Amino acid sequence: MSYRELFVSPSPVFTGSQQNFEAAKYVVLGVPFDITSTYRSGAKFAPLAIRDASLNLECYSFRTGISIADLKIHDLGDLHVAGDVELTLGRLALVAQDLFDAEKVPVFIGGEHTITLGVMRSVDKNVAVVSFDAHLDLRDDYLGLSMSHATFMRRINEDVKPSKILEIGTRAVCREELDYAKESGIDFLTAHQIRKDGVKKTVETIEGILDGYKKVYITIDMDVLDPAFVPAVPNPEPEGLDTSTLLDLLEVVCDRQVVGFDLVEVAPHYDRGVTAIQAAKIIFEVLCCLERAQKS
Repeated sequence: MSYRELFVSPSPVFTGSQQNFEAAKYVVLGVPFDITSTYRSGAKFAPLAIRDASLNLECYSFRTGISIADLKIHDLGDLHVAGDVELTLGRLALVAQDLFDAEKVPVFIGGEHTITLGVMRSVDKNVAVVSFDAHLDLRDDYLGLSMSHATFMRRINEDVKPSKILEIGTRAVCREELDYAKESGIDFLTAHQIRKDGVKKTVETIEGILDGYKKVYITIDMDVLDPAFVPAVPNPEPEGLDTSTLLDLLEVVCDRQVVGFDLVEVAPHYDRGVTAIQAAKIIFEVLCCLERAQKS
C-alpha cells in the first residue's frame, strides 16, 4: 500500500473532471490543516471551498491559449491531518514523496502556510523556492512556537537548505526577519518596489535572481494580494498586489522547470466566496502556464 492510499481520503474533484492517477500529469492534494493559525482561523476549510469554486469557472485561459479541461489532472483527495504539527507534516512529506517518485507535478491546496515545510522535506535540495507572500515568515519562533505559519520559511532555510529562496510581494515584516534575510542571502521583492518598478522591470529582476537555477518550487500565500481582492485570508495586509500583477509574475516563474506548487491561507468563512474564486482561478492559470512551458 502506498502512503497516498494510507493517509488520503477522496473529496469533491477539482475542476469536476478526473483522470486516473496513472495517466495524470498533475495531481491535486488538499491539506485541510490550520493548527498554528493566528488572528483568523479557518484555512482548513479552504480545499473544499476552492474545489467548489473551480467547478464554476470557465476552462479557457486567454493568457496561455490552453483550456484547463485538456490537462491531465487527478484529484487525490485530502490528507489525513492531525492535531500535531510534526505528525501532519510527516504524513504530507511521505505522500509528497510518493507523488514526486511517480513523476507527477503535485498541486497542494492548504491549509496554513506551514504545509510548505512538509512538502519541501521531499523536494530535491537543488531547487529554488519562490514564495509569493505578504510576510517573510522568517521568525525563529512566534508565540512560543518554533514550527508555525510565521516561522516555516526559516525552518526550510535551516533544515531543508534549498539552493535559493526568493520571496515576492513582501510588505509585513519585523526587524528580526530583515536581519536574518540579509545574513542568509534570502532575496525578497517588496510590493512597494514592484509597483514602483512595474511588471516589466520586476520580471527582469526575477529572471536575474533565478538565473542558473534549473528547478523551482512555487508557494502562493493568498495574502500576497491586497485584501480588496481577497478579503478572506487569515492575516490580511494592506497595499498588496492585484490579481493581474500576481499572474504576470507567476508566468515568468512558470517558464522554468516547476516541480510542484502550493496555494495556501484562504479562510473562506470570512467572505462570500470571492477569495476561493480568486484561488481557483490562480491555480487554473498556473497549471495552464506550466502546460505551455512543457510544450514549448
